[in-house]
Amino acid sequence: MFAIRKARYEDAEAIANIHVKTWKSTYTDLLEERDLSNMTYENRKALWETILRIQREEQATYVIYNEEKIVGFISGGPERTKRFAYDAEIYTIYLLDDYQRKGLGARLLKAFAQSMKERGHQSLLVWVLKQNPSSRFYERYQAKPVGQEDTTIGEGIYQETAYGWKDIEELLALLEGVSESKS
Repeated sequence: MFAIRKARYEDAEAIANIHVKTWKSTYTDLLEERDLSNMTYENRKALWETILRIQREEQATYVIYNEEKIVGFISGGPERTKRFAYDAEIYTIYLLDDYQRKGLGARLLKAFAQSMKERGHQSLLVWVLKQNPSSRFYERYQAKPVGQEDTTIGEGIYQETAYGWKDIEELLALLEGVSESKS
């Protein structure tokens, strides 16, 4: 049984572990080793402690967990670039490898989209590294590619694709049958 709740400061360690493990397993074939190795547990833990300590009202971070541990998270808030006609953005979404393809990502997406809707947002954007197989997850829920740009990771330059949902209500309708179990 999995449940979703808002992340708390004491979740920083678990979130950092998930962030690093899934980053390295997801991007092994997409990034150069020197750029992949820049992601460390220590810098992610410090980052997540800062994010969770501040807890900005316009942003949201949720974790999905079972009785044993946190297995994934999603975070985001207002769209950061202001170059697209989207007002909310998923900054990060990661699930441990063993918990992927079990509907947990859809549950996180639903909780986050609902949260953004409650904050008055009407559309949603997410950036995905080109050739990342996870882009199929967003396409499954009818996200459309809306832009591409280069991003710097470590010393490398990589291409990202922005996927968007023009209408959060439509996304939530697609996720209607997904169990939420949010606390």
